[in-house]
Amino acid sequence: MSNRIFQGLVHQMREAVGRPLGVIDDSGAIIACSELNKIGEIMSNSTDVFTDNEIHVVNGYTFCNFGTHIQSDYAVFVEGEDDIAARFATVCCVSLENLKQYYEEKFDRSNFIKNVILDNILPGDIYLKSRELHFNSEALRVVLLVRTTGHGDLSVIDSIQSIFPEKNRDFVININETDIAIVKEVSAGIEPEDVEKLARSVADTVSSEVYAHCLVGIGTIVTGVKEVARSFKEARIALEVGKVFDNEKTIVTYNNLGIARLIYQLPTTLCDMFLKEVFKSGSIDSLDHETLFTIQKFFENNLNVSETSRKLFVHRNTLVYRLEKIKKLTGLDLREFDDAIVFKVALMVKKYLDAKPVKY
Repeated sequence: MSNRIFQGLVHQMREAVGRPLGVIDDSGAIIACSELNKIGEIMSNSTDVFTDNEIHVVNGYTFCNFGTHIQSDYAVFVEGEDDIAARFATVCCVSLENLKQYYEEKFDRSNFIKNVILDNILPGDIYLKSRELHFNSEALRVVLLVRTTGHGDLSVIDSIQSIFPEKNRDFVININETDIAIVKEVSAGIEPEDVEKLARSVADTVSSEVYAHCLVGIGTIVTGVKEVARSFKEARIALEVGKVFDNEKTIVTYNNLGIARLIYQLPTTLCDMFLKEVFKSGSIDSLDHETLFTIQKFFENNLNVSETSRKLFVHRNTLVYRLEKIKKLTGLDLREFDDAIVFKVALMVKKYLDAKPVKY
């Protein structure tokens, strides 16, 4: 907060009030005053005025504090201990608090970034605003979206913020009760593995310090502040797709979603049509749990019959019999590469339809 903003309003009020007045910060230092020679002085015993939201009288001055945190950041003081001084202090306090909120909304970088990623600012205004804030609009950045489960405490934000001390370059933004976005400025030579390590560090910190389980979605590295919104959307899609297709992962990267990302973007009506066309001779729902588990292991072992039978602890002929049964039910021979691909995609489409994820 610029002290000259306070000084400008104090200067305008001094004639109306007719008494010496000013503003101190929470250390007791005078940061704005109608008597310019007092700026920078420390008012003795003044720190007690920040203990509550009441009017305080100290050393012949009346104080009224204001701010946005649990403990106020600033206090107005007016000379005198009478009711008039209290009224002047209260009126000045309201005016300065409104000015402070306006200033922070206008010039706060975190608020600017939040508006960018949530599309709350017109594209044409982004670069104008970034220049106004002296914001490096061409830096490389990546968005990590942290989603906590059943834990909306502010301590989560505090624990994450401790990992990113550079508040002018990296931003930790509260999106809602479960989601926290991290907009991280990165160097040109950074590898995707380094970003994943950072995401793992965030997850481990939240787990160890706040005892909360969280998932982290990673968007792509983008150039320019305007593109940060795209990285944020990608991080959110990564979490949603991961929840549908691989809910065991804690860290999900948008670039590693593969075919799951394509399926997620398909209309559900098209997915229904695809399943009906693939399983003309039978339904995928006719396959029992054991059969589906066999198919999963067969895919995991690269369609190798011998290796799969060994992993399943069954005879090779037993596995062949099961594969023949699947062919009879579905019309697809999983030992054939093309049929295996179709079946694999069909299973993912079925999982997608069953999950019915929320689209953004």
